[in-house]
Amino acid sequence: MLNNLTECEEGDGGPNSQGDATSKESSPFINSSTSDVEKSQQYDGKNMALFEEEMDTSPMVSSLLSSLANYSNLTQGSKEHEEAENNEEARKKTVQAPRMGTIMGVYLPCMQNILGVILFLRMTWLVGVGGVLGTFAIVFMCCSTTMLTAISMSAIATNGVVPAGGSYYMISRSLGPEFGGAVGICFYLGTTFAGAMYILGCIEILLIYIVPGAAIFKMEGLEGAEAEAALLNNMRVYGTIVLSLMSLVVFVGVKYVNKLALVFLACVILSILAVYAGVIKTSFDPPEFPVCVLGNRTLVSKSFDICAKTIEQGNATVTTKLWKAFCDSEFLNATCDEYFNSNNVSQIQGIPGVTSGILAENLFSMFAEKNSFIEKRGIAAVLDPEDTPTNTNRYVLADITSFFTLLVGIYFPSVTGIMAGSNRSGDLQDAQKSIPVGTILAITTTSFIYMSSVILFGACVDGVVLRDKFGEGVNGNLVIGTLAWPSPWVIVFGSFFSTCGAGLQSLTGAPRLLQAIARDGIIPFLRVFGHGKANGEPTWALLLTACICEIGIIIASLDSVAPILSMFFLMCYMFVNLACALQTLLRTPNWRPRFKFYHWALSLLGMSLCLTLMFLCSWYYAIIAMVIASCIYKYIEFCGAEKEWGDGIRGISLSAARYALMRLEQGPPHTKNWRPQILVLVGLDGEQNVDHPRLLSLTNQLKAGKGLTIVGACVEGTYLNNQPQAQKADQAIRKLMEIEKVKGFSQVVISSNLRDATSHLIQAGGLGGLRHNAVLVSFPKNWKQAEEHRRCRNFIEVVRETTAAQLALMVPKNISAYPSNGERFTEGYIDVWWIVHDGGMLMLLPFLLRQHKVWRKCKMRIFTVAQMDDNSIQMKKDLMTFLYHLRFDAEVEVVEMHDSDISAYTYEKTLVMEQRSQILKEMHLTKNEREREIQSITDVSRGSIRRKNPSNLHPQRSIAEESVTGGGEEKPEEESFRLSRPRQVQLIQGKNATPTPTSPTSPTAPTPAAMSPGEEMQMTWTDDTENINNPAVVNPETIKDMFNMKPEWENLNQSNVRRMHHAQKLNEVIVKKSQEAKLVLLNMPGPPRNRTGEENYMEFLEVLTEGLNRVLLVRGGGREVITIYS
Repeated sequence: MLNNLTECEEGDGGPNSQGDATSKESSPFINSSTSDVEKSQQYDGKNMALFEEEMDTSPMVSSLLSSLANYSNLTQGSKEHEEAENNEEARKKTVQAPRMGTIMGVYLPCMQNILGVILFLRMTWLVGVGGVLGTFAIVFMCCSTTMLTAISMSAIATNGVVPAGGSYYMISRSLGPEFGGAVGICFYLGTTFAGAMYILGCIEILLIYIVPGAAIFKMEGLEGAEAEAALLNNMRVYGTIVLSLMSLVVFVGVKYVNKLALVFLACVILSILAVYAGVIKTSFDPPEFPVCVLGNRTLVSKSFDICAKTIEQGNATVTTKLWKAFCDSEFLNATCDEYFNSNNVSQIQGIPGVTSGILAENLFSMFAEKNSFIEKRGIAAVLDPEDTPTNTNRYVLADITSFFTLLVGIYFPSVTGIMAGSNRSGDLQDAQKSIPVGTILAITTTSFIYMSSVILFGACVDGVVLRDKFGEGVNGNLVIGTLAWPSPWVIVFGSFFSTCGAGLQSLTGAPRLLQAIARDGIIPFLRVFGHGKANGEPTWALLLTACICEIGIIIASLDSVAPILSMFFLMCYMFVNLACALQTLLRTPNWRPRFKFYHWALSLLGMSLCLTLMFLCSWYYAIIAMVIASCIYKYIEFCGAEKEWGDGIRGISLSAARYALMRLEQGPPHTKNWRPQILVLVGLDGEQNVDHPRLLSLTNQLKAGKGLTIVGACVEGTYLNNQPQAQKADQAIRKLMEIEKVKGFSQVVISSNLRDATSHLIQAGGLGGLRHNAVLVSFPKNWKQAEEHRRCRNFIEVVRETTAAQLALMVPKNISAYPSNGERFTEGYIDVWWIVHDGGMLMLLPFLLRQHKVWRKCKMRIFTVAQMDDNSIQMKKDLMTFLYHLRFDAEVEVVEMHDSDISAYTYEKTLVMEQRSQILKEMHLTKNEREREIQSITDVSRGSIRRKNPSNLHPQRSIAEESVTGGGEEKPEEESFRLSRPRQVQLIQGKNATPTPTSPTSPTAPTPAAMSPGEEMQMTWTDDTENINNPAVVNPETIKDMFNMKPEWENLNQSNVRRMHHAQKLNEVIVKKSQEAKLVLLNMPGPPRNRTGEENYMEFLEVLTEGLNRVLLVRGGGREVITIYS
């Protein structure tokens, strides 16, 4: 509320916004031009010294109250209109506050809009066709709907200040821009078609009851479809002319329309009073309106002069005009219509009066087919079933097929118009008091008028007259006019001016509603209609309104247009009730309406009635209206401007999310409901951009499971100092997520070190039961380099923590080689190497990937490893059966791995690994610790070799495998640790440390270290080079030398040797089988339990995945994620 009044919302009055066209008020919160000295003087002596520095954002209460008191809330466009007329003088004058009260501002406008064309032109016909009981039920249901809607609208209207904009403003600010725009357009279309309906009613009164001779397309002598087409064409021509004139009047000066409004309202009130006066008069002096009936069929009065077949003139019997209409000559022996010959002509009183008891005859409905005869109840008629009706143009016929739901659709527009008061909220002196009182009072009054009219019409007028829609049986008089006193012309002219006024009001209100929607900017293609004349008049919106209104004119039938606008108004009312019910049920803190006589149950009942009436009126129109609203909703959702109006839909989203989260807390999901909820850990570069964007591409490709996605990043530092960097990183992540079409959340954590920040993300990501169950992190690149040591340690800690937290882990290696979302694989395989059971993650991930268009053409292959004592044939059969039950399509292969001796290369690889680990360990020790550590290693190594081989301190190597693999398989990042031939063992020592060899080799001259010149130095020991020049020769001396080297191997950790051997053998098999695969998934080994040997773990992973392009290492979360059961 505070922000709405002091600093207008975006789209609600900002100077550059698309909102209401009122200028933005100067805010008391901004004081940028005041210097510190002036500021101190400004607040000096005001006891505000403690708050001087916060005055820019926290104003004094006096300033705030002053701004609220000066808040002006004018009608849309009125301020601009005044400024355009008076220029500078108007800007200098103080705008006078609106002074309209409840009666003039709400009650009478609602009365004028509710009472209208349907009451005068169709009410009697509705009573005659539907019966008093049926019509009363329709009226009661429709009036109840509007009353319940008015209660809901009153609650919304009194929940704070409602600027000019009325129902659209209330719905959009309560249900959000999507619903607001959709319902606003529906309300606009309803108002526009209402204008068409009023114009058609005006033309119907003009051509049928006032000047029938003005018809361009003559209807005399025409029957059936021809007569109907002529009538509709007249309506189209005259309707277009009247629409053009009314649009011109609205364009030239809307103030004339407003001034004439009271005149038109006076016509309505006088007409209704004339009807009640006529009803009272019928109790003692019924008017003479005879109706001629042939058998039980009503005759058209203009086809005869005397209601008789023959008359006596003197002593002769003379035929009448009626005889000539049914016979082929005027003579008594003429051949006449069979029905005419068989039935007598009788004359009944059209308006027998209140005391006549005709009410009992009119209680029940009498629906009719199109072109069927209007028949009098209680009169017997002789009818030959095989006789074909002739001379049908002599009878009063039903112009449409009538049924109950049609009557609902035709009647409902007569109760619309309840929003007239809220649309004038900007003109009211006290809108929060006037809108509820005036609207509910107007609905009560009009409901009484409608319900009493139903009963009085049924009690005063004969059924054949009531069912005579156009008064053909009563000399072409307006049926309700026959009941009026003192003359039928009071009703005719009163209804004519009433419909004219209502049409002008619709053409005035609809463009302004469209202009308000356009200026809000929520529907981009409508923004052009937000512009208008210099005085704010919506010129373009008026033009569009006239064009849409012309569609209703072309339809030309009032009975066909009425259900259309009923749909749009009912949808608008339905969402008003929904808005009130939502706000009440959600108990939003800002929901504090002054109108207390509401309840959510009443709102829901009103909403249900609106929905019921929509389908009662016309189920296909209801579906079309809903489709239009849905299309507008989706269009605003995807293309519209972002608006935050504190709407109820956001509140219901929060409540639904809270409820769902509480349900998820009740227990872990069943295996059938398991889906990957992924926490993606991304790195940031110096510009706070994501290091590996392809991680999000892979995330998108894995999202066939439709689970949760959280993209987490870490910023090193303190929250106070690094908040801007975190916000920048968050924006970069959100932008990348939008590009990669990853739907989820971003989370950036600031911590003193990256290790803790990553741990916080893993522990605290998600909320309640909606937490991640899988972590996606890329394999550390260049982990062997010293400067990447910390990142390598962090990665291993992530593996440990996910294992401890029972989270699944996915580690893509060579992430830059993974495909983007725009690439397509036309063929290839996704290979799964199922080494150990991990709960089914290895099976599920390829299935999810193949749902994405990138991997859709790839086939799935599953490899598993059989040991010596396994039955590989049976394993393959069991695996195929298992996959069949899992509904996975994949090729199956069982790979046999035979036991083999550990090769010399494996020993050497392990030796290099352990030496590298020792070097990395030394890098993090102090100088004295390094000297002691190196000395201890050297002593242990020497003592072991002396015990094993005291006679030879210079072992030589001549191993064929080493010469073959000496340098070809090494990677560039391994160069600083590579054992070359002559073999070099690098130790990092302090600058003044004495070199101590760690192996029985001969030292050479020291060389400066490449890593830290001046601080550290590199010592190189070279093996004897005997037999090196011819390594391929294997002789007893070579074998002896190899055995001489074995003590050094035996000093190795045998567990590491076994792991290295297994990694190497498994890698050989994987490379052989899956070298050309598009993606290889395999089980990721667990990390070491203790802190020692962490670098060895990375070496094992490196050896395991060597020679493969795309590898996805997977660790299960300790639970089953797939099941064979349905």
